[in-house]
Amino acid sequence: MKSREFATVIEQSEIADKIYSLWIQTNKIAEEARPGQFLSLYSQDQSRMLPRPISICEIDREKGHIRMVYRIAGEGTEEFSHKKPGEQLEVLGPLGNGFPLDTGKKRICLIGGGIGIPPMVQLARESEGEVQIVAGYRDALFLTEELQQYGSLYVATEDGSAGTKGTVLDALKAHGLTADLICACGPKPMLRAVKAYAEEQGILCYLSMEERMACGIGACLACVCQSREVDAHTHVHNKRVCKDGPVFLSTEVEL
Repeated sequence: MKSREFATVIEQSEIADKIYSLWIQTNKIAEEARPGQFLSLYSQDQSRMLPRPISICEIDREKGHIRMVYRIAGEGTEEFSHKKPGEQLEVLGPLGNGFPLDTGKKRICLIGGGIGIPPMVQLARESEGEVQIVAGYRDALFLTEELQQYGSLYVATEDGSAGTKGTVLDALKAHGLTADLICACGPKPMLRAVKAYAEEQGILCYLSMEERMACGIGACLACVCQSREVDAHTHVHNKRVCKDGPVFLSTEVEL
């Protein structure tokens, strides 16, 4: 059940170039939140009416804390990066559908690329069975210590400065990783490659789509993606990423 409230900033730090880690106190949202969901954060600048969607990185339900890790991409996220402990942030959430946790699969491969890596932390923590994590970076690494706590971590970098040089699939193949289930989040070219690989190997696969969102609740249809089935809401081959997703079965969507 989503709620809109003013959350208190607990701590914030820059963990890589223009990438920030933000912990907030929000008891009700933390209790409801699940891996793969996101929050909408509202600017205090009235000229920026639409909220910014940011994925959930970690959840501490006992303390009522949620962690978000985000990249500065514009004026809205730049504003959030200046928030100090004790200050307030208006948030709406939890939003969207998260990753399934009851698939019964024993070998799980979590794949994150860029700012699609943060959702993998809580998912790795709550996943049961053998967890393998493949994280793809452009250059600077982040969240590696957290990911290593919950599974075997394999890194890919574009420039080869750490781990396997190349893509997440290059790293997956280089280490001979196999899985019964793949969960992935990242840029569309990465998801397209992961989807093709999973279907080729006959592996159950869930993808978390990254799209530009406006309302965050499925009303404006600004973040639709192409689907194989006709959507009951729009009556066309579209699905709303914020409402029907952001997590989809790979066979549901076209990339």
